[in-house]
Amino acid sequence: MRHNKNFNHLSRKKAHRDALLANMTISLILHKRIFTTLAKAKALRMYAEPIINRAKDDTMASRRVVFSYLQNKEAVKELFGDIAQKIAERPGGYTRILKTGNRLGDNAKTCFIELVDYNEAMLKDKAATKAKTTRRSRKKAAAPEAPVAEAPAAEAPAAE
Repeated sequence: MRHNKNFNHLSRKKAHRDALLANMTISLILHKRIFTTLAKAKALRMYAEPIINRAKDDTMASRRVVFSYLQNKEAVKELFGDIAQKIAERPGGYTRILKTGNRLGDNAKTCFIELVDYNEAMLKDKAATKAKTTRRSRKKAAAPEAPVAEAPAAEAPAAE
């Protein structure tokens, strides 16, 4: 019976699956975005989010726990250094999956999985939408402002 077994086995044994997810997590940490299939990305998100969340408290114990999963010093260093600063205020949801269509060879659904705080294009779009949503009063729009004639005279240099 398969009662309450709610994760994708990805057609691999446990050791192979753990190695695959650890290697994909290392690549995600080092490169900030990886291209993979949708099933692997969803499995990676379940594997990587608790590891990334562990980086919020920079203690020796949490570093050792993360290293026991990843077995890569550079990835642990990057995770507890640069990434931990960016995710400090975020309560969860450190990764984003963007679907990119189907692969030509086997028609598998493919996607990008990336760290949320590292997509500069989306961060710029978010900043632009926040700047556009300013409200204006109807009174100012109804009453046209008269041009100020004294402004150029005030900018003239004073005689010493």
